[in-house]
Amino acid sequence: MRCPTARHPGIAHPLRRHLMTVALAAAATCLLPGARAHAQAWPTKPVTIVVPFAAGGTTDVLARALGEKLGAALGQPVIVENRGGAGATIGADYVAKAAPDGHTLLMGAVHHTIATSVYKKLGYDFQKSFSPITTVALVPNVLAVSAATPAKDVKELVALIKAAPHKFSYGSNGAGTAQHLIGTQFAATVGQPLLHVPYKGSGPLTTDLLGGQVSMSFDTVTPVLPHIKAGKLRALAVTTARRSSSLPDVPTLQESGFAGFDIGTWFGVLAPARTPADVVARLNAEMVKVIQSPDFHKRMQDIGAEPIGNTPAQMAEQIAADTARFAKLVADHKITTD
Repeated sequence: MRCPTARHPGIAHPLRRHLMTVALAAAATCLLPGARAHAQAWPTKPVTIVVPFAAGGTTDVLARALGEKLGAALGQPVIVENRGGAGATIGADYVAKAAPDGHTLLMGAVHHTIATSVYKKLGYDFQKSFSPITTVALVPNVLAVSAATPAKDVKELVALIKAAPHKFSYGSNGAGTAQHLIGTQFAATVGQPLLHVPYKGSGPLTTDLLGGQVSMSFDTVTPVLPHIKAGKLRALAVTTARRSSSLPDVPTLQESGFAGFDIGTWFGVLAPARTPADVVARLNAEMVKVIQSPDFHKRMQDIGAEPIGNTPAQMAEQIAADTARFAKLVADHKITTD
């Protein structure tokens, strides 16, 4: 397209001045990079963050906390949509196949780096089908049991399990999630089988844990923390190498005799692959501002989460490292979706 010229020598002075102004503005527009023009136009409609679990879990809580502040920064509403099932892979598959225009995002998690090795026929490649934006937070997982369980610590729980093989079970957010992997590794260390009961999210899992339908869970701190504080659940150990700031008196599994046990859960936002780089950059900038704000930090402290807010490249490195790390654990423990 040819940009308009600013010369009109045969036109009267006032009109010529006006046309020169218009022409110069048009010429400047022609010189704008396409990326900048696209960034100014986006977003043109509400932005949806897909949560690949049922409502009520940590992924859902983080997405809503982020979305509340992000909407004001983008000038468009941010909608949280729950699409749970199949260890978070249904929601991920939906976003992977969405239009790469920045209007549909995934609140992903460490679970997706595990599912890559557990599910053999995924409709997407987690490292190739998405554009990482930022890691929102890291949340420790905690071994929790009902307050009615006699065990007061991990040693007593292990004794109960060994005294009654095949009686104990643990719930997770689905096959291929961090909870599934932690439970499998825990059972292998104890040397006794534990029945794995998968759920579509932390909400229904916590309900059944409170009701005694499952013996224990290795969920993130967020959904169980209120019940631990209320005395309805008992926290026996956290699964990360360091204690949780929200449960400072609860030992780690390493401190409880499980050497080398260090698995936590990170959560982050991703867009479909081929989303314009300027849109990814804008999303990263706005999200990091929210994550670093005092209000968001206070909210994370209340739910036992550690805010992160890194770059897309750093998140991509994290995904690659965890995918390789968990592939070995999945192979070692022969974890499948069966």
